[in-house]
Amino acid sequence: MPEVKFKGVKLHFTDQGKGRAIIFLHGFLENCSMWKKIVPELQNRYRVVCIDLPGHGKSECIGYVHTMDEMAEAVFKVVRTLKLRKVTMIGHSMGGYVALAFAERFPDNVKSLVLYQSTAKADSDERKNNRNRAIELVKQNHKSFVRKAVPQLFRPVNRKKFKTEMDWAKNEALSTPVQGIIAALGGMRDRPNREILLKFPPYSIHIVAADKDPIIAYNDMVELASISDQVRLHTIKGCGHMSYIENPEATIAGFNIIMKQN
Repeated sequence: MPEVKFKGVKLHFTDQGKGRAIIFLHGFLENCSMWKKIVPELQNRYRVVCIDLPGHGKSECIGYVHTMDEMAEAVFKVVRTLKLRKVTMIGHSMGGYVALAFAERFPDNVKSLVLYQSTAKADSDERKNNRNRAIELVKQNHKSFVRKAVPQLFRPVNRKKFKTEMDWAKNEALSTPVQGIIAALGGMRDRPNREILLKFPPYSIHIVAADKDPIIAYNDMVELASISDQVRLHTIKGCGHMSYIENPEATIAGFNIIMKQN
C-alpha cells in the first residue's frame, strides 16, 4: 500500500483511478476504509486518493496534539508526492477541519472544497469542555469511550437498521491508538474559526449536510452556506452524522453532482 514519511513517521494513503483528483479525508475515529462504498463509484471517472490522517488507520502518530494545520501539512506531503496540482478536497467531520486548514495554507492547490457534514466554525466553550472530558475518558478506558461514542453518531432510528454497519464502524474505531484519539481531540478543540474562507473563496465550496445530524446541526449548516453566493448547500435527508453508511446512494449522487458542477 502507498505510504510516505511525514515528520519521521509513516503516512498511509490509497490512490485509485485516473482523471481529475479527489482527496478524501476521513473524520475522527475513522480511516480510509470509511470510503469503501464511495471510491468504486468514482474511480472510473476520477483519480481518488484517500488518506489516513495522522494517528488513524495505518498512519502513525506525530505528537500529543495533532493540530488541523499539522494534519493539513501531512495531506500536502501526499499531494506533493503524487505531483497533484489542483484537487477537489472532500472532508468528513474532522476531515473537513483539515481540508479548511489545507485550503488556508495551500490555496493554489485547491480546485474545490467540500465540507461533508463538517463546519468552518470553531468549537464553542461547551464543546471544548466536552473534548477535555472526552480526553480524560479515553485515558481511563478508550474502548468504553469508543463503544459509546460511535452509536451516538447515527440517527437514533437508524441504529437498529444499520447495526451490522455500526458494529463495523466500532471495530474500525477501536483500531485507532489511544494517542491518536487524544491527539485528534486536542487538535479539534484548539482549531480556529475559519468562516472567513467561505466569504471570498478563489474556488468553489460545497457543504453537504444531513437534516438529522446529531453532531453538526443542520440549521447551522444552512446558516454557514448563506455566508457567500459561492457556497452551495447539498442536503441528505433522513440521516445522522454517518450518511456514508445511512444513505451511501445519496452521498455518492451528491458527490457526482458536485464534481459535475466544478
